[in-house]
Amino acid sequence: MDKQNRFSPLWLALSAVVGIFIGNFYANQFGGNRLNIINSGTNKLNNLLHIVDDQYVDTVNVPDLVEKAMPQLLSELDPHSVYISAKDKQMAEDDLRGSFSGVGIEFVIRKDTLRVQNVIKNGPSERAGVLAGDKIVEVDDSSFVGSELTNEEAMHRLKGPKDTKVKLGIVRRGEKDLHYITVTRGEIPMKSVNAVYMLDETTGYIRIKNFGENTYPELLVALAELSQSDFGNLVIDLRGNTGGYLGSAVQIANEFLPKNKLIVYTEGRRSPRQDYFSDGRGTYQKIPLVVLIDEGSASASEILAGAIQDNDRGTIIGRRSFGKGLVQQPIEFNDGSLMRLTIARYYSPSGRCIQKPYTSGQDKNYEEDLMIRYQHGEFFSQDSIKHTGPEYKTSNGRIVYGGGGITPDIFVGEDTTAYTSYYKEATMSGLVLQFCYDYTDDHREELSKYTDVPSLEKYLKRQNIVDKFASYADRQGLKRRNLLIQRSYNLLYRFLVSRIIYNILDEQPWIEYLNADDPAIIRTLKLFKDGEAFPQPPTAE
Repeated sequence: MDKQNRFSPLWLALSAVVGIFIGNFYANQFGGNRLNIINSGTNKLNNLLHIVDDQYVDTVNVPDLVEKAMPQLLSELDPHSVYISAKDKQMAEDDLRGSFSGVGIEFVIRKDTLRVQNVIKNGPSERAGVLAGDKIVEVDDSSFVGSELTNEEAMHRLKGPKDTKVKLGIVRRGEKDLHYITVTRGEIPMKSVNAVYMLDETTGYIRIKNFGENTYPELLVALAELSQSDFGNLVIDLRGNTGGYLGSAVQIANEFLPKNKLIVYTEGRRSPRQDYFSDGRGTYQKIPLVVLIDEGSASASEILAGAIQDNDRGTIIGRRSFGKGLVQQPIEFNDGSLMRLTIARYYSPSGRCIQKPYTSGQDKNYEEDLMIRYQHGEFFSQDSIKHTGPEYKTSNGRIVYGGGGITPDIFVGEDTTAYTSYYKEATMSGLVLQFCYDYTDDHREELSKYTDVPSLEKYLKRQNIVDKFASYADRQGLKRRNLLIQRSYNLLYRFLVSRIIYNILDEQPWIEYLNADDPAIIRTLKLFKDGEAFPQPPTAE
């Protein structure tokens, strides 16, 4: 037998092994946006998996090893390329979808028990008789309490296909026996626009909490609602909006821009430049416009704010935005998992990239950027803002900066005069939220008599709510410090009342209450009153 024939079986065996691992772990895993991955027999990753599976001292679950390795591998690229397991994929996508199928409740987990905070109006649970304040202790005759109960597990057990049934075992205040309710799951709307109302006689207000599939049509409905009040000015509140679909941001920007204005463009190493222009069909191209942003405004929020600012179409008010200018493409695997891979950067019309600096791999400074900004004083003083990018110019020649978020035209900082160590610990520890839930639950019957913000706040004002919280917090280990409590009294009162309003009256009344004395809203209304709603030279407050 010649030398070549003698080694043929060995080469065939090695080729088969490499082919199996390549097939199992890569080529056959991709679905949807399929990738053709060519690997040679010298590929270290495949060899590593083979050697571990073949020779490691103990039995190894190689697919599980791959699951754990993939997030780490992607994290070495940039902060926003991520791997999402099949188990977590549905939850990750629900916020941006127009709806999901479930039972229709908002809940909190307290003392290892799921407690119903709100029941969605006209949803499956309301129709079945579930009440706010109920404690769900069984699901389909299985125990649903204990330290292993998490938000993820609750979502998994309560969500499900439309028209399927789930049996809930409920402990209800005032009843000794377990209460059983069968809920037929249904479609639960997930709204992006979570507040629409008139700030004053002429100023409409729209708050957008994310950019999902239905955000643009929701915005059109909101604008139509405001039209009934004959609004002449508009505020779009993007504070805390972490982004979502680029397409939704482009559609909304188009509503306010004249024809042929650049909204945004994307470009990457393997992604040719793609420009997005306005088509001139927007109905509100001339209305005086203010966009509110803060450090929680990211991604699609920054696309919209950047398009308005660079085209000199409106005034941006608030604090510097987050600084996410990377575009992710979702790539699905056959097992239901997916990765969101960064394929391009997006650029505002002036040419600036909003992405803040980062280094490849685990970047501690990137993860702690907002805390670093806070400690540096940026939340309180415009002079503390550090720009890392070059200067760019808007359509009218105003200077704007790239390399780290959108800097507002008018800066409105947080008021720190009432901040104390007591207030910080009370809020950061979660004690305020815990107290508000317990207080609401203990007084739900009385609180439910009040159906609007003024009447509910008037009632709460008589309840000495700050003192009740201080006593509660003291029992939970936060030592009562009367001088600090007095100094932070107004902040504590506002936070406590707002959360109880949320628990009883829902999201929009909560937002209306907080906006009533919000410095950015007050500055916005003054801007409109003075007729200065289009960009002026940057000022600070």
